[in-house]
Amino acid sequence: MPVHTTTPGAPAGAPGATPRPDPGPPVLEAVGLTKHYPVKGGRGTRGAVVHAVDGVDLALHRGRVVALVGESGSGKSTVARLLAQLQPATAGRLLLGGADARARGRRAFRRYVNRVQMIFQDPFASLNPVHPVRYTLTRALRIHRGRLRGQELEQALTELLERVHLTPAERYVDKYPHELSGGQRQRIAIARALAADPEVLLADEPISMLDVSIRLGILNLLADLRDRLHLAILYITHDIASARYFADTTLVMYAGQVVESGDSESVTQDPKHPYTRLLLSSAPDPENLAERPEGAPRGEPPSLVRPPSGCRFHPRCPFATELCRTEAPPLLDVGHGPAGEPRQAACWGYADRADAPAVPLTGGES
Repeated sequence: MPVHTTTPGAPAGAPGATPRPDPGPPVLEAVGLTKHYPVKGGRGTRGAVVHAVDGVDLALHRGRVVALVGESGSGKSTVARLLAQLQPATAGRLLLGGADARARGRRAFRRYVNRVQMIFQDPFASLNPVHPVRYTLTRALRIHRGRLRGQELEQALTELLERVHLTPAERYVDKYPHELSGGQRQRIAIARALAADPEVLLADEPISMLDVSIRLGILNLLADLRDRLHLAILYITHDIASARYFADTTLVMYAGQVVESGDSESVTQDPKHPYTRLLLSSAPDPENLAERPEGAPRGEPPSLVRPPSGCRFHPRCPFATELCRTEAPPLLDVGHGPAGEPRQAACWGYADRADAPAVPLTGGES
C-alpha cells in the first residue's frame, strides 16, 4: 500500500511529497482485537461487560506511522495497551513478524518488549522522581542489552541522549525529573524506550500533556527516529490535525470500533464517515462560534456497557435510517487516496443496497 511522506514540517500527503516504497509485510499486526472489561457490583450488572475495544484490525509497517484518532473513551489507549501486552485481550490475534506474539510467561514477554516499546502519555508520571536520568536509562540498558559497565555504559547513555536531541549529554544525565521541562522529560521517556532497540513504538498521546509550543518538537523527533531507525510507530491522539501532519495512515475510532481508515491527507481533507466530520468540525471557528454546520452530529457518546444496536454512531448521526439502527455496517470500500491507497468507512451510506441511506455522504467538511 504505497503512501506519501514528507520531511517533518509538511503533511504526509502534501504536494511535492515523495512516495515511499512498498513497506512489505507488517512488523506488528492486530486481527479482530477485542477487549471487554467485566462490570463489578451494582444491581442488574451480573454478566455485563464494558465493550472497550471490539474487532479492531490494524497493521504497523517499518518506516511508517499509523495514527489512531478518536475522542476520550473511544478505546484508543486500550488498543495501545493490548498491543504492548500490558493487558490480555479478550479475543483476537496479535502477530509479530507474521508469528503469534501472545506472550505466555515472563521470558516470552521479555522477548516481546525487546521489539515493541511503549511511550506513555504523561511524562510527569512515567519517570520515577527519586531517581536521576542516569539510573532510569542505565536500568533500561541493562535489562535489554546486558550488564554494561564503565566506558561502554557511558557511551550507551550518551548515544541515547543524543538520539533524542538532549545535548550535550553530560548536562542532562545526572538531573532528576523535577529539574527537567515537560518536553525534556518526554524525550527521556523516548530514550528509555529506545534502549531496547525496538522495531515498534506505541506512542499513547505523547504530546497531549505538553505545552503547545513544544509539541511540534516531539513530533519532529519521532519522525526523525522513524526515518533514521526505520521504526514502525502507532501514534494515538485525539487531535486529528496532528495526525495529518505526522502520520501516513489514519484510523478513526468510535465507541471501541474503527469507523474510517485511509491515508491521512484524504481522511482529514475529505472525510467519509459522519463521525470523522464531527471530529474535524469540533475545532471552534472564532468568526462563527454560534453557528453549527448543517447536518452536524449531536448528542453524547453511547454507553459501552449497553452499546446501541446497529451502527454505534446512529443515535448522533443526522443521516441514520432504520438499517443503521438495526444492522452494524462493516468497513466498506469508499475509494482511494492520491497514491492509490484504499479508503474504508463503516457507514451504510456507501453500501450498494436498496435499504442503504439515500443521503449524499461524500464531500465532508474539513
